[in-house]
Amino acid sequence: MQQLEAGLERIYQSPKDEGVLELIVRRPQIGTREVLQEAELNLAEGVAGDTWKIRPSSRMPNGLAHPEMQLNIMNSRVIHLLAQHKERWKLAGDQLYMDLDLTDANLPAGTRLSIGSAIIQVTAEPHTGCSKFVSRFGADAVKFVNSSLGRQLHLRGINAKVIQPGVIRVGDIVRKAHN
Repeated sequence: MQQLEAGLERIYQSPKDEGVLELIVRRPQIGTREVLQEAELNLAEGVAGDTWKIRPSSRMPNGLAHPEMQLNIMNSRVIHLLAQHKERWKLAGDQLYMDLDLTDANLPAGTRLSIGSAIIQVTAEPHTGCSKFVSRFGADAVKFVNSSLGRQLHLRGINAKVIQPGVIRVGDIVRKAHN
């Protein structure tokens, strides 16, 4: 836990307005991950070819996929701290990993982000660590991301949905829209 807490200083330094998309992961089947260099974001699936739309959600009365949880996004500095090696990042289960401050203060629900030719919108649905996250990164990692500070900083990540379809690529600049 001390090592995780020591990593907070680097996380606090995440860019606020412009960051970089560092990893794209598609989940073509439950339990399967594909690392992509380029992906299409669309309104129907989120990441084209991803299983989001067939994943049931306990947060929905009908048990269907939650429309406000189409994309799972994690701060690349956080996952680097937890996973240690980039080839393990995909185990977190998120689709987009970016070097950007994901806090409510910086990206409140409704904030739009442009990535490549796509635009996504941050949603209010919380993103929390689960039993799979514990098995992959350890109990301390889940305690860290789900602590009161971890939730405030969105260390486990945020949810978003596609607003404008488009193509994204690793290395693309992620820009926060200023209204």
